[in-house]
Amino acid sequence: MRDAELRPRLRALWERNYSVYGRRKLTKAARKAGLDVGRDQVARLMRTEDIRGASRAKKRFTTHADPAAVRAPDLMNRDFTATAPNQKWVADFTYCSTWSGIVYVAFITDVFSRRIVGWKAARTMHTSLVLDALNMAAWTRRGTDIDGVICHSDAGSQYTSLAYTERLDEIDAAPSIGTIGDSFDNAMAESVFALFKTELHRNPAELARNGGHWRGLDDLEIATCGWVAWFNEERLHGELDDLTPAEVEDDHYRHQSQPNAA
Repeated sequence: MRDAELRPRLRALWERNYSVYGRRKLTKAARKAGLDVGRDQVARLMRTEDIRGASRAKKRFTTHADPAAVRAPDLMNRDFTATAPNQKWVADFTYCSTWSGIVYVAFITDVFSRRIVGWKAARTMHTSLVLDALNMAAWTRRGTDIDGVICHSDAGSQYTSLAYTERLDEIDAAPSIGTIGDSFDNAMAESVFALFKTELHRNPAELARNGGHWRGLDDLEIATCGWVAWFNEERLHGELDDLTPAEVEDDHYRHQSQPNAA
């Protein structure tokens, strides 16, 4: 009787979270939802329901360096840690296949909380793709201090363009560029896109709900908007002790606002 009660509730939680959670995160989500369950119990019921966690996809190379461009130094130096929001951002973009052709998606992620602060989807990978993502990041962080934030990317020509570097200067951000063709120099951005591809773009359960492959820019853009909101507000991140980016930032600002003990 207990299994009969838990099975539909676990499946509903799994589907609500883009059908990507394995037993560990589904157990965490279930307990967060008020269900008294153990990890082994969840694993057994997942097998009964024939549901499983998603396997992370690999990112393919999309950006091309401009050999004539002057590149900023690498200020990140593979140190993807921060003690507060708006100290370090990482930027990158990838491509997605749709029925009507390739769609490119750019993200900017805050290193401290893993929150996606800016994104853009477009049919071309021109500079406007990454520039619009940067403008969204600046708008998202309006009212907070972003002076001096390191904005790190690979050496793609879009990120070394005059328009992009001028916009970084306007918002008082410090440009940072990794070496050419080395994914480890922008590992966190690579990781976010691997999750994006696994949890949304190539997720069989999500495609089934969508009625098949993405038709084009419009429906992929709508789906990406929903995924980003879930990623920031609801998704449990193992790197954040199974908190969400929103919870990590709320906790940071809550502690900042508390007066020091006498």
